[in-house]
Amino acid sequence: MQIDGDESSNIEDRRDDGGGGFGGGGFGGGGFGGPGIPMGGGGGTMFKGGFGLIAFVVIALVLGADPGALLGGLGGSDAPSVQAPASSSASRTAPRPAADAEAQFVSRVLKSTETVWSDIFRDMGQVYREPRLVLFRDATRTDCGVGQAAMGPFYCPADQRVYLDLGFFDELAARFHSPGQFPQAYVIAHEIGHHVQNLLGISGKVQQMRESMSKRDGNALSVRTELQADCFAGVWANRADRQRGGKMIDDRDIDQAMAAATAIGDDKLQRQTQGRVVPDSFTHGSSAQRTRWFRIGLDSGDYKKCDTFRAQQL
Repeated sequence: MQIDGDESSNIEDRRDDGGGGFGGGGFGGGGFGGPGIPMGGGGGTMFKGGFGLIAFVVIALVLGADPGALLGGLGGSDAPSVQAPASSSASRTAPRPAADAEAQFVSRVLKSTETVWSDIFRDMGQVYREPRLVLFRDATRTDCGVGQAAMGPFYCPADQRVYLDLGFFDELAARFHSPGQFPQAYVIAHEIGHHVQNLLGISGKVQQMRESMSKRDGNALSVRTELQADCFAGVWANRADRQRGGKMIDDRDIDQAMAAATAIGDDKLQRQTQGRVVPDSFTHGSSAQRTRWFRIGLDSGDYKKCDTFRAQQL
Protein backbone atom coordinates (compact mmCIF):
# COMPACT_ATOMS: atom_id res chain seq x y z
CA MET A 1 0.00 0.00 0.00
CA GLN A 2 1.28 3.44 -0.90
CA ILE A 3 -0.32 6.34 0.90
CA ASP A 4 1.48 9.63 1.11
CA GLY A 5 0.52 13.27 1.19
CA ASP A 6 -0.94 15.33 3.98
CA GLU A 7 -1.52 14.15 7.51
CA SER A 8 -4.67 14.80 9.48
CA SER A 9 -4.76 17.48 12.16
CA ASN A 10 -7.31 15.39 14.07
CA ILE A 11 -4.90 13.07 15.86
CA GLU A 12 -4.67 13.03 19.66
CA ASP A 13 -1.64 11.22 20.98
CA ARG A 14 -2.24 10.00 24.54
CA ARG A 15 0.32 7.21 24.49
CA ASP A 16 2.47 8.89 27.13
CA ASP A 17 -0.44 9.65 29.44
CA GLY A 18 -0.42 6.24 31.13
CA GLY A 19 -3.49 4.05 31.03
CA GLY A 20 -3.56 2.16 34.30
CA GLY A 21 -5.74 2.68 37.32
CA PHE A 22 -9.01 3.56 35.61
CA GLY A 23 -10.96 0.47 36.62
CA GLY A 24 -14.70 0.08 36.77
CA GLY A 25 -17.40 0.45 34.19
CA GLY A 26 -18.01 -1.16 30.89
CA PHE A 27 -17.71 0.34 27.47
CA GLY A 28 -20.06 0.67 24.55
CA GLY A 29 -18.23 1.21 21.28
CA GLY A 30 -18.46 0.05 17.71
CA GLY A 31 -15.53 -2.32 18.23
CA PHE A 32 -13.66 -3.92 15.36
CA GLY A 33 -13.89 -7.29 17.04
CA GLY A 34 -11.46 -10.06 17.91
CA PRO A 35 -10.66 -12.59 20.62
CA GLY A 36 -10.97 -11.03 24.04
CA ILE A 37 -12.78 -8.04 22.52
CA PRO A 38 -16.43 -7.38 23.35
CA MET A 39 -18.35 -8.30 20.24
CA GLY A 40 -21.28 -6.01 20.98
CA GLY A 41 -21.27 -4.08 17.73
CA GLY A 42 -22.65 -0.72 18.78
CA GLY A 43 -22.25 -1.86 22.36
CA GLY A 44 -24.71 -2.37 25.17
CA THR A 45 -28.36 -2.02 24.36
CA MET A 46 -29.46 -0.13 21.32
CA PHE A 47 -32.92 1.39 19.84
CA LYS A 48 -36.72 1.69 20.34
CA GLY A 49 -39.15 1.55 17.51
CA GLY A 50 -39.77 -0.78 14.60
CA PHE A 51 -37.37 -2.05 12.00
CA GLY A 52 -39.16 0.13 9.46
CA LEU A 53 -37.59 3.27 10.89
CA ILE A 54 -34.02 2.18 10.29
CA ALA A 55 -35.06 0.92 6.87
CA PHE A 56 -36.49 4.36 6.20
CA VAL A 57 -33.14 5.93 7.02
CA VAL A 58 -31.30 3.55 4.73
CA ILE A 59 -33.83 4.02 1.93
CA ALA A 60 -33.14 7.74 2.18
CA LEU A 61 -29.43 7.01 1.80
CA VAL A 62 -30.03 4.80 -1.20
CA LEU A 63 -32.11 7.52 -2.85
CA GLY A 64 -29.44 10.10 -2.14
CA ALA A 65 -31.72 12.09 0.16
CA ASP A 66 -30.87 13.70 3.47
CA PRO A 67 -32.15 11.25 6.12
CA GLY A 68 -31.93 13.94 8.77
CA ALA A 69 -34.22 16.23 6.82
CA LEU A 70 -36.65 13.42 6.00
CA LEU A 71 -36.80 12.10 9.55
CA GLY A 72 -37.08 15.64 10.88
CA GLY A 73 -40.58 15.70 9.45
CA LEU A 74 -41.57 12.80 11.69
CA GLY A 75 -41.38 15.01 14.75
CA GLY A 76 -40.40 14.17 18.30
CA SER A 77 -37.14 12.53 19.25
CA ASP A 78 -37.16 10.15 16.29
CA ALA A 79 -35.18 12.57 14.14
CA PRO A 80 -31.50 11.68 14.23
CA SER A 81 -29.22 14.20 15.78
CA VAL A 82 -25.49 14.42 16.25
CA GLN A 83 -24.42 16.09 19.43
CA ALA A 84 -21.25 18.10 19.72
CA PRO A 85 -18.62 16.31 21.81
CA ALA A 86 -19.22 16.82 25.49
CA SER A 87 -16.61 18.57 27.60
CA SER A 88 -15.10 15.55 29.28
CA SER A 89 -11.59 14.59 30.26
CA ALA A 90 -11.33 12.98 26.82
CA SER A 91 -12.27 16.09 24.88
CA ARG A 92 -10.07 18.32 27.02
CA THR A 93 -6.96 16.33 26.15
CA ALA A 94 -4.79 18.52 23.94
CA PRO A 95 -3.51 16.86 20.77
CA ARG A 96 0.21 16.34 20.53
CA PRO A 97 2.25 15.59 17.42
CA ALA A 98 2.80 11.91 16.69
CA ALA A 99 6.08 11.66 14.80
CA ASP A 100 6.76 7.91 14.61
CA ALA A 101 6.17 6.03 11.37
CA GLU A 102 3.10 4.09 12.52
CA ALA A 103 1.40 7.22 13.82
CA GLN A 104 2.20 9.07 10.61
CA PHE A 105 0.64 6.23 8.61
CA VAL A 106 -2.51 6.36 10.74
CA SER A 107 -2.63 10.14 10.30
CA ARG A 108 -2.38 9.87 6.51
CA VAL A 109 -5.10 7.23 6.36
CA LEU A 110 -7.31 9.41 8.54
CA LYS A 111 -6.68 12.39 6.26
CA SER A 112 -7.63 10.26 3.27
CA THR A 113 -10.92 9.25 4.91
CA GLU A 114 -11.62 12.92 5.62
CA THR A 115 -11.14 13.79 1.96
CA VAL A 116 -13.25 10.91 0.67
CA TRP A 117 -16.17 11.35 3.05
CA SER A 118 -16.15 15.13 2.72
CA ASP A 119 -16.63 14.65 -1.02
CA ILE A 120 -19.43 12.12 -0.50
CA PHE A 121 -21.25 14.29 2.02
CA ARG A 122 -20.91 17.29 -0.29
CA ASP A 123 -22.59 15.26 -3.02
CA MET A 124 -25.41 14.55 -0.54
CA GLY A 125 -25.74 18.26 0.19
CA GLN A 126 -24.32 17.83 3.69
CA VAL A 127 -21.16 18.77 5.54
CA TYR A 128 -18.90 16.02 6.86
CA ARG A 129 -17.88 16.55 10.46
CA GLU A 130 -14.40 15.13 10.90
CA PRO A 131 -13.84 12.83 13.89
CA ARG A 132 -10.73 12.78 16.00
CA LEU A 133 -8.55 9.68 16.29
CA VAL A 134 -6.97 8.99 19.66
CA LEU A 135 -3.79 6.94 19.97
CA PHE A 136 -3.47 5.39 23.43
CA ARG A 137 -1.82 2.57 25.35
CA ASP A 138 -3.60 0.08 27.58
CA ALA A 139 -6.58 2.23 28.62
CA THR A 140 -8.00 5.71 28.26
CA ARG A 141 -11.04 7.68 29.32
CA THR A 142 -13.76 8.38 26.77
CA ASP A 143 -17.25 9.82 26.86
CA CYS A 144 -18.50 6.24 26.45
CA GLY A 145 -16.63 4.96 29.51
CA VAL A 146 -13.17 3.50 29.95
CA GLY A 147 -11.69 2.22 26.71
CA GLN A 148 -9.19 -0.61 26.96
CA ALA A 149 -6.69 -1.94 24.44
CA ALA A 150 -8.09 -5.47 24.87
CA MET A 151 -11.31 -4.24 23.23
CA GLY A 152 -9.52 -3.54 19.98
CA PRO A 153 -10.08 -0.34 18.00
CA PHE A 154 -13.45 1.27 18.67
CA TYR A 155 -15.55 4.33 17.93
CA CYS A 156 -17.31 6.34 20.63
CA PRO A 157 -20.33 8.19 19.23
CA ALA A 158 -20.68 10.34 22.34
CA ASP A 159 -17.40 12.18 21.71
CA GLN A 160 -17.06 11.36 18.00
CA ARG A 161 -13.62 9.82 18.40
CA VAL A 162 -11.95 6.67 17.13
CA TYR A 163 -9.68 5.03 19.71
CA LEU A 164 -6.71 2.94 18.68
CA ASP A 165 -3.90 1.20 20.53
CA LEU A 166 -1.27 0.60 17.86
CA GLY A 167 -0.47 -2.72 19.51
CA PHE A 168 -3.56 -4.05 17.74
CA PHE A 169 -1.65 -3.90 14.48
CA ASP A 170 0.89 -6.34 15.91
CA GLU A 171 -1.95 -8.66 16.88
CA LEU A 172 -3.47 -8.28 13.43
CA ALA A 173 -0.24 -9.56 11.90
CA ALA A 174 0.72 -12.20 14.45
CA ARG A 175 -2.57 -13.59 15.72
CA PHE A 176 -4.82 -12.97 12.73
CA HIS A 177 -2.10 -13.58 10.12
CA SER A 178 -2.92 -10.30 8.37
CA PRO A 179 0.31 -8.35 7.93
CA GLY A 180 0.69 -5.25 5.80
CA GLN A 181 -0.57 -1.71 5.90
CA PHE A 182 -3.79 -2.16 3.96
CA PRO A 183 -5.41 -4.37 6.62
CA GLN A 184 -4.44 -1.68 9.12
CA ALA A 185 -6.06 0.97 6.94
CA TYR A 186 -9.15 -1.24 6.67
CA VAL A 187 -9.42 -1.30 10.46
CA ILE A 188 -9.30 2.50 10.62
CA ALA A 189 -11.74 2.92 7.73
CA HIS A 190 -14.18 0.50 9.39
CA GLU A 191 -14.27 2.64 12.54
CA ILE A 192 -14.69 5.77 10.42
CA GLY A 193 -17.63 3.92 8.87
CA HIS A 194 -19.24 3.93 12.33
CA HIS A 195 -18.67 7.68 12.50
CA VAL A 196 -20.44 8.08 9.17
CA GLN A 197 -23.36 6.03 10.53
CA ASN A 198 -23.43 8.31 13.57
CA LEU A 199 -23.51 11.48 11.48
CA LEU A 200 -26.32 10.11 9.30
CA GLY A 201 -28.44 9.16 12.30
CA ILE A 202 -28.22 5.44 11.58
CA SER A 203 -26.40 4.53 14.79
CA GLY A 204 -28.90 6.34 16.98
CA LYS A 205 -31.85 4.58 15.41
CA VAL A 206 -30.19 1.19 15.70
CA GLN A 207 -29.54 1.87 19.38
CA GLN A 208 -33.20 2.75 19.97
CA MET A 209 -34.42 -0.35 18.16
CA ARG A 210 -32.18 -2.72 20.08
CA GLU A 211 -33.57 -1.52 23.39
CA SER A 212 -36.92 -3.15 22.61
CA MET A 213 -35.55 -6.24 20.86
CA SER A 214 -34.65 -9.67 22.06
CA LYS A 215 -30.94 -10.39 22.35
CA ARG A 216 -31.10 -12.55 19.24
CA ASP A 217 -32.77 -9.85 17.13
CA GLY A 218 -30.46 -7.21 18.57
CA ASN A 219 -27.46 -9.27 17.56
CA ALA A 220 -28.85 -9.61 14.04
CA LEU A 221 -29.26 -5.84 13.78
CA SER A 222 -25.74 -5.35 15.10
CA VAL A 223 -24.43 -7.62 12.33
CA ARG A 224 -26.08 -5.45 9.69
CA THR A 225 -24.60 -2.35 11.30
CA GLU A 226 -21.09 -3.80 11.32
CA LEU A 227 -21.33 -5.09 7.77
CA GLN A 228 -22.34 -1.64 6.60
CA ALA A 229 -19.22 -0.24 8.28
CA ASP A 230 -17.20 -2.87 6.39
CA CYS A 231 -18.85 -1.77 3.14
CA PHE A 232 -18.15 1.89 3.94
CA ALA A 233 -14.50 0.93 4.47
CA GLY A 234 -14.47 -0.57 0.99
CA VAL A 235 -16.04 2.59 -0.44
CA TRP A 236 -13.22 4.63 1.09
CA ALA A 237 -10.56 2.30 -0.35
CA ASN A 238 -12.06 2.50 -3.84
CA ARG A 239 -12.27 6.27 -3.88
CA ALA A 240 -8.92 6.87 -2.22
CA ASP A 241 -7.24 4.60 -4.75
CA ARG A 242 -8.92 6.42 -7.64
CA GLN A 243 -7.79 9.76 -6.24
CA ARG A 244 -4.22 8.46 -6.44
CA GLY A 245 -4.55 7.21 -9.98
CA GLY A 246 -4.96 3.57 -8.99
CA LYS A 247 -1.56 3.46 -7.35
CA MET A 248 -2.51 3.24 -3.67
CA ILE A 249 -3.41 -0.44 -3.47
CA ASP A 250 -2.66 -3.52 -5.54
CA ASP A 251 -3.96 -7.09 -5.68
CA ARG A 252 -1.71 -8.18 -2.84
CA ASP A 253 -3.10 -5.43 -0.61
CA ILE A 254 -6.63 -6.54 -1.40
CA ASP A 255 -5.77 -10.17 -0.64
CA GLN A 256 -4.37 -9.09 2.73
CA ALA A 257 -7.51 -7.12 3.54
CA MET A 258 -9.70 -10.08 2.57
CA ALA A 259 -7.59 -12.27 4.85
CA ALA A 260 -8.11 -9.80 7.69
CA ALA A 261 -11.88 -9.71 7.16
CA THR A 262 -11.92 -13.51 7.09
CA ALA A 263 -9.84 -13.79 10.26
CA ILE A 264 -12.20 -11.64 12.31
CA GLY A 265 -15.46 -13.23 11.18
CA ASP A 266 -17.64 -14.30 14.09
CA ASP A 267 -17.79 -17.88 12.89
CA LYS A 268 -14.03 -18.25 12.66
CA LEU A 269 -13.45 -16.58 16.03
CA GLN A 270 -16.06 -18.74 17.73
CA ARG A 271 -14.63 -21.90 16.21
CA GLN A 272 -11.18 -20.95 17.48
CA THR A 273 -12.22 -19.88 20.97
CA GLN A 274 -15.11 -22.23 21.85
CA GLY A 275 -14.92 -24.99 19.28
CA ARG A 276 -18.41 -24.42 17.91
CA VAL A 277 -20.32 -21.80 15.94
CA VAL A 278 -23.50 -20.16 17.28
CA PRO A 279 -24.92 -17.93 14.50
CA ASP A 280 -27.57 -16.36 16.77
CA SER A 281 -24.77 -14.85 18.84
CA PHE A 282 -23.02 -13.23 15.88
CA THR A 283 -22.64 -9.46 16.27
CA HIS A 284 -20.19 -8.57 13.47
CA GLY A 285 -20.93 -11.13 10.78
CA SER A 286 -19.34 -14.28 9.44
CA SER A 287 -16.07 -14.30 7.53
CA ALA A 288 -17.95 -14.68 4.24
CA GLN A 289 -20.28 -11.81 5.08
CA ARG A 290 -17.51 -9.44 6.12
CA THR A 291 -15.44 -10.10 3.02
CA ARG A 292 -18.52 -9.85 0.79
CA TRP A 293 -19.62 -6.45 2.06
CA PHE A 294 -16.12 -5.01 2.12
CA ARG A 295 -15.77 -6.18 -1.46
CA ILE A 296 -19.09 -4.60 -2.47
CA GLY A 297 -17.84 -1.23 -1.27
CA LEU A 298 -14.39 -1.75 -2.74
CA ASP A 299 -15.63 -2.76 -6.18
CA SER A 300 -18.32 -0.07 -6.46
CA GLY A 301 -17.06 2.93 -4.50
CA ASP A 302 -20.76 3.69 -4.01
CA TYR A 303 -22.07 4.16 -0.48
CA LYS A 304 -25.62 3.66 -1.77
CA LYS A 305 -24.80 -0.01 -2.37
CA CYS A 306 -24.02 -0.50 1.33
CA ASP A 307 -27.68 -1.15 2.16
CA THR A 308 -27.16 -4.01 4.60
CA PHE A 309 -30.40 -3.25 6.44
CA ARG A 310 -32.67 -4.11 3.54
CA ALA A 311 -30.46 -6.77 1.97
CA GLN A 312 -32.11 -10.20 1.89
CA GLN A 313 -28.72 -11.88 1.64
CA LEU A 314 -25.90 -10.84 3.94
